Amino acid sequence: MEEKEIIIIGSGPAGLTAAIYAARSGYVPLVIEGVPSGGQLLVTTDVENFPGFPEGISGPELIENMRKQAERFGTQFVMKDVTGVDLSVYPFRVTAEDTEYSAKSLIIATGARAKYLDHPSVEKFKGRGISACATCDGFFFRDNIVFVIGGGDTAAEEALFLARFAKEVTIVHRRDKLRTEKYVQEKLSNNPKIKIIWDSVVEDIQGSEDKGVEKIILKNIKTGAVTEHKADGIFMGIGYSPATDLFRGQLDIDEGGYIICHDGAKTSVKGVFAAGDVRDPMFRQAVAAAGTGCKAAIEVERFLDSPDK
Repeated sequence: MEEKEIIIIGSGPAGLTAAIYAARSGYVPLVIEGVPSGGQLLVTTDVENFPGFPEGISGPELIENMRKQAERFGTQFVMKDVTGVDLSVYPFRVTAEDTEYSAKSLIIATGARAKYLDHPSVEKFKGRGISACATCDGFFFRDNIVFVIGGGDTAAEEALFLARFAKEVTIVHRRDKLRTEKYVQEKLSNNPKIKIIWDSVVEDIQGSEDKGVEKIILKNIKTGAVTEHKADGIFMGIGYSPATDLFRGQLDIDEGGYIICHDGAKTSVKGVFAAGDVRDPMFRQAVAAAGTGCKAAIEVERFLDSPDK
């Protein structure tokens, strides 16, 4: 069994920022990257809102830069999936495929994955007109016609944000009423750019190699009627799934599956910290994830330096 002082699970902006700070503090953190590595930024073509890049930067390039920075300060990397974690013993036990590690401290930065419709056309146009993050990609759809799939808080938030840029925003919901608070529904109804198509599901999404998404085909589940609509972009607003299955029953997790933190980045188990989207159901931004990665690394340093750990 390999012994480590700091193990970081996850290699998105939260995990890599934690690695940079931990390595700068004189430790040699091990980042177990996951397969594929890099988190959601790997499928983000253009990042225009990360500070320090006035011309923007691609998601994969930003991740690669952060990885190189962490590596320069001595971070070790292993490209494997974590298959088991035991937080009932100390040092903690972490299994990554065929290798077992013991860890004096642990930073969980496993992220959260946006939920996409299970349809071949969605996979085909992902990143080419289909997105799950309006705050990341909404700017690119200025004066365009866009659709938002879903009927809960995520869909409502996406639609309201997109209305700042888009010419027209249409929410497509499979039911006949939204699952949002009344004041949110009032904001939607009072926005002249937003309309809702009820009782409908996505039948198909069509487009071309050059232009990406061009049309969305909808089916009314009550009448069976199929309609075709021009679409420049389609946003998934059906929620997120935090990657916390390994930690259920070992850490305090809220009803949405997110790790509960207190006093910065501390979890319910002493010596275990969480950063990024795995603990954040609200902001889901690279810069916010990086900020919590910084917090987690500082908390780890204080924990390891404490005589009563």
